[in-house]
Amino acid sequence: MAKVKRNIIALKCEVCAGKNYTMYKTKNVKEKIVKSKFCANCKKHTDHKETKAN
Repeated sequence: MAKVKRNIIALKCEVCAGKNYTMYKTKNVKEKIVKSKFCANCKKHTDHKETKAN
């Protein structure tokens, strides 16, 4: 079984710029991930965009 190369990314809220979620992303995907998630700081569902996790 081959290992899949994956990067850890953070999802950042577009409204308050808080990094609320982390997830894995395979290295062969070039597009930025945008998901609608709940932001605890804004207390509502907002779009979260992919950023580097440090």
